[in-house]
Amino acid sequence: MTTTLQTATHEKARAFSAGFEMISRFNAATRQGLADDNILLSLYNLCEQLCSQDKLLHLDSDITITTGFNIGKTAPTAGTIGLVLSNNQDQPVTLASVTPNSNHKPLIIDRMQPSALVIGTLDSGNEIIAIDDPLEDIIKLSYYLIADNVTLLVSLDKLLFNSMVSHFAEAYPVTIFTTLDQKDKVCKPFKGENVKAIVTSDRNVLEHLEYGNLSYRDILALDDTTILDLQAEIWGEPEPLANNPNTPTPYPIDAFTGLLQHVVKAVAHYTQAPTAIAGQCVLGALAHMGQRFIDAPMGHGHIPTSLILITEGESGSGKSQAMGLTHFKIREYEKQLYADYLIELSSWENDRVSLKGKELADFLESNPKPQNPKTMFKEATIEPILDKFIDGSISNASWTTDEAAQFFNGHTMKGDTAGNALSSLTTLYSDGEVSRLRSQKSAYATPHTDAYNVRMTLLLQGQRVILEPALADPVMNGQGFLARALIACPEDLRGQRVWNDEQRNNDSPYDNPYLIDYWARCQSLLDPLPASLPNDSTGTPKRIKMQWADNQTRQVFSDFKQAIEDRQAQGQPLEYLKAYASRMAENASRIASLMAFFEGRKEITTDDITRAFMLVEYSTSERLRYLDATPTGEQNDSEKLSGWLVDKARGKNPHKLNRTDIYNGAPKPMRKNNRLLQSELDNLESKLHIKQIEDGRKKIIEVNPKFYK
Repeated sequence: MTTTLQTATHEKARAFSAGFEMISRFNAATRQGLADDNILLSLYNLCEQLCSQDKLLHLDSDITITTGFNIGKTAPTAGTIGLVLSNNQDQPVTLASVTPNSNHKPLIIDRMQPSALVIGTLDSGNEIIAIDDPLEDIIKLSYYLIADNVTLLVSLDKLLFNSMVSHFAEAYPVTIFTTLDQKDKVCKPFKGENVKAIVTSDRNVLEHLEYGNLSYRDILALDDTTILDLQAEIWGEPEPLANNPNTPTPYPIDAFTGLLQHVVKAVAHYTQAPTAIAGQCVLGALAHMGQRFIDAPMGHGHIPTSLILITEGESGSGKSQAMGLTHFKIREYEKQLYADYLIELSSWENDRVSLKGKELADFLESNPKPQNPKTMFKEATIEPILDKFIDGSISNASWTTDEAAQFFNGHTMKGDTAGNALSSLTTLYSDGEVSRLRSQKSAYATPHTDAYNVRMTLLLQGQRVILEPALADPVMNGQGFLARALIACPEDLRGQRVWNDEQRNNDSPYDNPYLIDYWARCQSLLDPLPASLPNDSTGTPKRIKMQWADNQTRQVFSDFKQAIEDRQAQGQPLEYLKAYASRMAENASRIASLMAFFEGRKEITTDDITRAFMLVEYSTSERLRYLDATPTGEQNDSEKLSGWLVDKARGKNPHKLNRTDIYNGAPKPMRKNNRLLQSELDNLESKLHIKQIEDGRKKIIEVNPKFYK
């Protein structure tokens, strides 16, 4: 059985044979026979000077068409001049019948054959220019361009011009002419093909040559002449492969949906803070509220939904204002609890003050001193918070501050105890447990040493001068604290904000319907109805174990997790951030659980987990950008492979390479490592460096021609 390719080859051969047989029946035209037609005589003289074959024939009979749609029909060609049309191999394939001294349109015998009247030599050393002007203009243009090593491809029917250009562009670079007003119409069909367009402003090239007294090279040098590489036009600009620490990662606002997306946008609008700051603050609020009530699925068990959020923002960048809006109801709730606590404490003190002896002992045993209910800390040190977990006064808390120096530059983090403190925090984050053993002779002696099932979120925002040394600190990295953090380092918008807009100044966030709905939902989560809370056998509130909505959602989560695992292999982007990468899926499950719970659901959908991974990927990109883990001065593997491909495809037209050759010759570690090579090729294709093409059974890599400009 013949293949489609073989069939097409046979058809071409048959058509060429028929065309050649037809052409060979006729004799060459003579100068004397053309004497009555100045245009054809000029064409004859031109072709005699420039062409190696006879291009004009005397047609002494009608032609029976043997190919194309009109097989069997007779063309009235007797007494006309035949112009020989060739294919891109410079083989004569058909004729165009021209009636001398007539304005009749040339009759092309086989319109199915891609062909052109070739004036000059098909040679890679010549510039090959395609035109579809009237014969008279073509002859004028030819005489002007003779000295410039030019070959003309003439389409004698405007309807066949595009197919002619595409056919010859398969074998040679082809130049076309157009004016600015026709540029889009003329150039659009050839985007991605081996075609160059010379775009002149108002006059076309022939008018410049005739009336402007300019040479062809002068026209190309004019300020209003544009030269377009149409093969490159379809590619787009290749994107950089190296991490640029000066370019923040775009914040994935679509990771939020519904009310939460409106809230993030509203907070960013009213505070004129970067969207990333607003998003991090919303996540911090969700974690503060949700960690009290839910746990996130992970493996065959569940984990806390606490988060560690670290955000860079200079002084005056809107950090405080953003937290003020996202944590508005949390602060109100904390204030109310504290006011109630003061009343309760005052009453307790009044009841206690008059008691002595056994009455006092009985009172204290049955009426413990009220505990300060504060759960959101801004200025603190780590040890007192951990002690509050251990003595049972709190079970859920957050360290929420726009002054990260309070945390990173505090006494505990600067001393020899930093390692122990960070270890305690990571255990608290991962397992919900605290353990502290004090000397029973100290002022802080207590029989309590451990706390279980407790939760703590950290929302730390600060200036680069504070965060940069912390993110590079070997203790913080070594203890795994930073590996658990979601990091954002957004663009500084100071200098771009608008404060004197009357409409903006009259628009209060406290009238915004989305923020009002958000605060109402926060209130219901902070102070839920007792009946809505699950309780254990003792009546103590217990956390909901969030579940995957279905097996598909679980599989999507597993697929994301596997993709992260693969990116930790040698030579992959996360090779130097394995500890960080290992926590990405865990953080995604926590975020998805919090988002679902905020919407009143107990199950995580595929959409939830997909959007949560968008935020985790954003944080990963920011971590890589902020402190590039690739050794300084070294190219990453994507850069190495791109540079190698560009060099190997140089001089080829088009710039293509066989994938098998790439497999065997690529720079290490991609060489003969098919999995790693394919990953890097996919990355280069996504960054517009290459295209991966299948040509039958062959796999071809084409390099973006913009690298060769």
